[in-house]
Amino acid sequence: MNPLIHELFQKSRFLSYEVNITLKKHDLYSSQWSVLNCIQIHRKMTLTQIWKYLNVEAPTITRTVNRLADLGWLEITPGKDRREKFVQLSARAIQDFPAIKASVMEFEDRMVSNLSNEEEKLLLELLQKIK
Repeated sequence: MNPLIHELFQKSRFLSYEVNITLKKHDLYSSQWSVLNCIQIHRKMTLTQIWKYLNVEAPTITRTVNRLADLGWLEITPGKDRREKFVQLSARAIQDFPAIKASVMEFEDRMVSNLSNEEEKLLLELLQKIK
């Protein structure tokens, strides 16, 4: 096994665990945060647009979006045909989003605190080269 790939897997699991701890105070998981953040950036999206943007399988996005709607984070409206659904943040999500984003940004800053700005930029460039 390539030690680089092994380390990436290990760090990925570590980061997922740690961000879930950070998001717990907001009653969210990292997968839910990813969807909320995606929709906040794009304002209103179809389920297809969300799964393509996040590179996640459609059934997973459907389950996550439905769960977030049930919890009051999202509003789902029908599109032109029965299969199309539009998703946008609820009033609650819009209100709470800045606090959640601040928590995530603090987490991200903490995770890269041992890197200089140059190292962080280099790491990003190197990771983007991986196919």
